[in-house]
Amino acid sequence: MAVQTALRDLPELSRYHAAVRPERVAMTFEGRETTFGQLDRRASRVANGLLATCTTAQARIAVLDKNSDLFYELLFGAAKARDVLVPVNWRLAPPEIAYIVNDAEAELLFVGEEYVETIERLLPELRTVKRVIALAGGHPAWEGYAAWRDHQSVADPRLETLGVDVAIQLYTSGTTGRPKGAQLTQEVVMVTLATGRESYYPCSADDVNLLCMPQYHWAGTFVGLFALHGGARTVIARQFNPTEILQLIPSERITRALIVPAAQLALLNAPGCEATDFSSLVSITYGASPIPLDLLRQAMATFECDFRQAYGLTEIGVVTHLPPEDHDVAGSRRMRSCGKPLPTAEIKVVGEDGAVLPPDQVGEIVVRTPQLMKGYWRLPEATAASLRNGWFSTGDAGYFDEDGYLYIYDRVKDMIVSGGENVYPAEVESAMFGHPAVADVAVIGVPDERWGETVKAVVVRKPGVDVTEAELVTHARERIAHYKAPKSVDFVEELPRNPSGKILKRILRAPYWEGFERQVN
Repeated sequence: MAVQTALRDLPELSRYHAAVRPERVAMTFEGRETTFGQLDRRASRVANGLLATCTTAQARIAVLDKNSDLFYELLFGAAKARDVLVPVNWRLAPPEIAYIVNDAEAELLFVGEEYVETIERLLPELRTVKRVIALAGGHPAWEGYAAWRDHQSVADPRLETLGVDVAIQLYTSGTTGRPKGAQLTQEVVMVTLATGRESYYPCSADDVNLLCMPQYHWAGTFVGLFALHGGARTVIARQFNPTEILQLIPSERITRALIVPAAQLALLNAPGCEATDFSSLVSITYGASPIPLDLLRQAMATFECDFRQAYGLTEIGVVTHLPPEDHDVAGSRRMRSCGKPLPTAEIKVVGEDGAVLPPDQVGEIVVRTPQLMKGYWRLPEATAASLRNGWFSTGDAGYFDEDGYLYIYDRVKDMIVSGGENVYPAEVESAMFGHPAVADVAVIGVPDERWGETVKAVVVRKPGVDVTEAELVTHARERIAHYKAPKSVDFVEELPRNPSGKILKRILRAPYWEGFERQVN
């Protein structure tokens, strides 16, 4: 597959497709179409507007909105002005939104209509914001985006962009502590796009791409960029809504999508899934969290297309790929892996002393790659703590098999130590997910006077299906060692998850560890 690896940066990518396919539709969003030519011209207008307002080099430009086509106008426009786009998680509480905008030292803030009132209340606290632009218009005090954009010059500023220029600052999901701004440079972005299209997201001009993950997340940003890099049309969903996605796939004849495991589960459980026409689908890429084998099998049987797994982090991009040919239902072991390292990634599994571990021994996964972030914004100590001689510590526990396939065992911090034995929740969750009454499950460690910690499962039951704690414990014990099986089960209506689908286990653990100085016993 031919990839435009010669493209040096996002401005060049925008100009390339504007020259090669100016009238081809690049994006479809709620009935609105944008061609590659229009995208490039609008990006130039955005760039000129930013250059007229921002006074610092590499100024941070924040955007608070759900998914839309305007996101990429802002991203390419910021790149043409050598500025940095900072997408803000719209699911955050107002104080958390203010923290990110202030931490980024954003000079401009683009706001979607659902968040106008939030920013009106927060504005006195936003120390560096010089101007607010209302993306939907209609605000008495803030200029509307379309009017602001369209009265700027359409002339491409054609500034000299450097590979070390930061293109986008993505804040980590903050499963623990304050979110950190991972700085991804132009060079990192372009290496990621070329690598991804050659492996885990082979999007070409013939594809119709679905973007349904949030754009403030790595997956949402890059799924759209993969399609723009390949000259494909992207259909953008405002947010992930299972009913809408089940309509978009057949109506738009979607061929490729990135759908995380939690979203796959939601689609499979949504009314009308069985009757949906999925015949246009060519490939689904998934990642962000381990997928239970039974869920993967069910998804493969329902969607009837190629499946590709990608493993990575915001700070390093995707570093492994499990291709369709390794998704063999009969060979379950390899399907449990996240594949082999990509050509752009060196991966080691190390013990506590930093020594490389042999196959089938669990340790921490460390990575060296040209996709590595420039660093955490204004956090040199946190950056240094994550890097050892160029190797990034992922915080994930895993192991290699004899054939070089990497298996994600769990987050190192989520490991449960019960009676001196290490228990990785993902293994227990996978064992329990196969029970016909289990719709969703999370496993955590809770304090125990005898064992220090014991294993607890928190389960969402399928609608109309009853099951007892004893039945689920027995089911787990038939599949994994007894010491790993849950000693207790709680039932809930829904599990707390962050936007990328990762279960927020600190929220689940909190009530059980109340009164303890730390969540390790």
